Amino acid sequence: MPDIEDSVRSRGARHLALARAGVERAAQHRFDEPWLAAAWSHPNTRVLPISGGEAFVVDTERGTELVLLPSFEAPETGDRYFLGTDEDGTSYFALAGESLPGRLDGDARPAGLREVGAMLSDRDAGLLVHAVALEHWHRLHSFCSRCGHPTEKAGAGHVRRCTSCAAEHYPRTDPAVIMLITDEQDRCLLGRQAIWPEGRWSTLAGFVEPGESLEQAVAREVFEEAGVRVADVGYVASQPWPFPSSLMLGFMGTADPAGTAITVDGEELAEARWISREELRAGMAAGEILPPSGISIARHLVELWYGEPLPPAARW
Repeated sequence: MPDIEDSVRSRGARHLALARAGVERAAQHRFDEPWLAAAWSHPNTRVLPISGGEAFVVDTERGTELVLLPSFEAPETGDRYFLGTDEDGTSYFALAGESLPGRLDGDARPAGLREVGAMLSDRDAGLLVHAVALEHWHRLHSFCSRCGHPTEKAGAGHVRRCTSCAAEHYPRTDPAVIMLITDEQDRCLLGRQAIWPEGRWSTLAGFVEPGESLEQAVAREVFEEAGVRVADVGYVASQPWPFPSSLMLGFMGTADPAGTAITVDGEELAEARWISREELRAGMAAGEILPPSGISIARHLVELWYGEPLPPAARW
């Protein structure tokens, strides 16, 4: 039986698909307009056009890559967001528009994080996650929550400032816990929502409520959704989840032996079950169980418990 704590320590450095980066955010430049103007005009600067959470990607011999344009080739309209600089001094911006630019040369195609997030390099994954989160926030926060007047972009895309009362608003991030709970037999608790594809099973998750610790949120969500009492909880890792604005905080935990009976709420979950490694492996081989996708931290949690990367599923 794999030791969970040893597994977490030995694989804690493994990059999660959406928690990677190759660019320093360089926040000290966000309010330096002369510096930003010079960076935009530099011939080495690269721009990521984005619209509706999608950007252009292209498949190369090196793998799937973002299409990054020199600033002089970027569209003249759109909202600019400064994303940072790399170790070579190259600056990166996102340019959000109502639509992506017209057809590019070659085999470029529009794609979103769910499709290509796990395929991109560390640099490209970090750029796209950052840009997607900012674009969504700006699209939904054009008015001041204090006085109702319009807001305008500031801080190179990382602030919105009210044009009337001058209140500053910052990008919203909603903390959510995601957890893999085990019982005395070292089976893990998996659930499925009614809207998911047939056979899809994953770990439980839920949003943190006001005035609640992360550990309390884990215990509450597991009990509310599956009727299981949680005894112990340990933090594993976190991952941004810009669908639209969450930060997923991953935990491993154990159930109270006296509270392992499952009673699903019928709202968040349609089904829940305790499953052994042998049952998971057999179910995947038979095409009866689809595990969490590789882009989700849920996959990482399941593999920590499983003890190694999951085998291919018949329908995966």
